[in-house]
Amino acid sequence: MSSEMNGDAVLVCEGLRKSYHEGPQVLPVIKGVEFVVQRGERIAIVGQSGSGKSTLLNLLGGLDTPDQGRVLLAGQDYAGLSERKRGELRNRSLGFVYQFHHLLPEFTAVENVCMPLLIRGDGIAEAEAAARKLLARVGLAERAGHKPSELSGGERQRVAIARALVPEPDCVLLDEPTGNLDSHTAESIHHLMRELNAELETSFVVVTHDQQLAESMDRVYHLQDGLLIQL
Repeated sequence: MSSEMNGDAVLVCEGLRKSYHEGPQVLPVIKGVEFVVQRGERIAIVGQSGSGKSTLLNLLGGLDTPDQGRVLLAGQDYAGLSERKRGELRNRSLGFVYQFHHLLPEFTAVENVCMPLLIRGDGIAEAEAAARKLLARVGLAERAGHKPSELSGGERQRVAIARALVPEPDCVLLDEPTGNLDSHTAESIHHLMRELNAELETSFVVVTHDQQLAESMDRVYHLQDGLLIQL
């Protein structure tokens, strides 16, 4: 895959393969995925349960290592980085949103959103100002001091999206972000993602069973038999 083809790519994977071992059996899950995400693109990955969507997302995020192939984030190959450097790259260039929001229960919404900035070494006042600004942007200015247990499911997911976006990453990976939400709340999350994508030029890669969300993306891929097929 030439650099000319990659253009303004924020995420590139080349010849990606991943298998798991169950006793003597080798189970191939990802079988040669080629994938490029350009700046500002919104991409959905759909497929049956067990097809390897979460495995692929973990490979794209550098949370798992491929058997073959490579993944480049912001032009850097995960394989060439130490664990510390890989973490720094993820913190700077990548955001994650999961079906289960993974907010820290003992901290308020604004404290949760601050975390990526504090981890990378920003000052407390600077981090809090950025977190409050983004919480206001996702409609939660009045809920900044509430802990996750005091927020609705939709509000918790908005906090998770704010936390993913606060470092101004190149790309956000989302694993079933509306999987636990009712249809009305899910639609508000769809709308929010479209707005933030347009404003921030952040790329979104979304693994989802939500057909409406998938159809609102720029491109849709089906993960089938270990291969990505563009629909």
